Amino acid sequence: MEENTLKKFSTAKFLSFALGFFGLQFAWQMRIILSGPVTEDLGADPFLFGLIWLAGPFTGMVVQPVIGALSDKTESIFGRRRPYLLGGALLSAVALWALPNSQLITNFISSTLHIKFPELAALFFAAIMIWILDACVNIAQGPYRALVPDVVPPEQHSIANSYISLAIGLGSVVAAGTAPFLKWAFNYQMSINAQFIMAALAFALGMSWTCLTIKEKRYVRKDEEKKEKFNIITALKEFFALSPEVGKICWMQFFTWIGTMCMMIYFTQYCVHTVFGVPDLSDVSEVVKSSYDSAVLAGTNFSSVCFALYNLVCFIVAIPIGVLSVKYGNKKVHILSMLSMALAYLGMAFVFNVKLIALFMAIAGIGWASICALPFAMLSQFIKPGTEGSVMGIFNIFIAGPQVFVCTLVSWIINKCSFNVIGGVNYHWEYTFIIGAICFITACIIAAGVKEKTVRG
Repeated sequence: MEENTLKKFSTAKFLSFALGFFGLQFAWQMRIILSGPVTEDLGADPFLFGLIWLAGPFTGMVVQPVIGALSDKTESIFGRRRPYLLGGALLSAVALWALPNSQLITNFISSTLHIKFPELAALFFAAIMIWILDACVNIAQGPYRALVPDVVPPEQHSIANSYISLAIGLGSVVAAGTAPFLKWAFNYQMSINAQFIMAALAFALGMSWTCLTIKEKRYVRKDEEKKEKFNIITALKEFFALSPEVGKICWMQFFTWIGTMCMMIYFTQYCVHTVFGVPDLSDVSEVVKSSYDSAVLAGTNFSSVCFALYNLVCFIVAIPIGVLSVKYGNKKVHILSMLSMALAYLGMAFVFNVKLIALFMAIAGIGWASICALPFAMLSQFIKPGTEGSVMGIFNIFIAGPQVFVCTLVSWIINKCSFNVIGGVNYHWEYTFIIGAICFITACIIAAGVKEKTVRG
């Protein structure tokens, strides 16, 4: 597909293009906020919770490069990318329904088949559903990012990725804010099951709309391309041969996503246990758990409100960040955005006032808008036509890989930093923000050395 055949996108077309990512992020945000309370209720301590979160990075490192390469070579009447977008969304919807019903499903299987499961069978089932959900999200996400250089002209890549940031922000705001809003406005507490079903519908319907409205141009591969088979070693060599700047962008992403996941994985637990003072409930009786129900609910709702603010700011600044990056360059805007996020993290590490935490999360949303858009815009300058899927899939290794560090070493550090409180023990969940801030500052230093190309419309 020649770049000069790509027509400029209108605002309406950008919105249709981004709606699928709205649904994807809606589902992902629900998984971020509620997987902690679901798995802790089933018996997961901080370290085990971190291991369950390994689903994301492992599936991301394996699934996205493979699916990205497959989508480059896919030839169907539906296009190269759309079969993966829609398939990932529909399978994710099933996992989203099953995850909060893990206990009921394992009880039903046990009673129907007359099998006595171990005590932690429901937790094991929930972990499997999380792994399936993360795999399916990655199936959709890699080809979705590759769709940008496929259908959008080069001079609009920054704006296209900014619309994805806008969709990420809006999807997360609605996902995180619906339950707290219903509680505040109508004194109705939306159940966890209902929130997951809402996410399943949003993902399936949003992605269906994008697949129906965004038409891919038929890409005819040359005979030598048809004979090529995907080889991860060869793909990695070709990836880093694109430009010396690609390696710098990858290392920037590596440290950026350590910092990002330090907050995303542990923020709800931080709110419940550090801000609202609930002791660890992974190994206590049901009577003790029930005595903290109101505090856990308050902490979870506060986490949702903070995530809503975080993503509302992302939604508000997403397009301005794209416009500023066109004028001043991706690198400069991205560095300033990440520095604002580092400062917000340091605030949350040392100040536990709920109003200030909400403010810090709002400030961090500036960095999140940039993270969702500008690194991809920086990388897209070096992509060769026809390799978009494999390049974006390999790039995802530097998003998924850092999460292994966060899920293992960071969770181990938190698990070792316990202290006694009334009612049991608690953990220093705030330490994750110190680690995250250091990583963002490191990413800024690396980003400063990236030499960007100049793209003119």
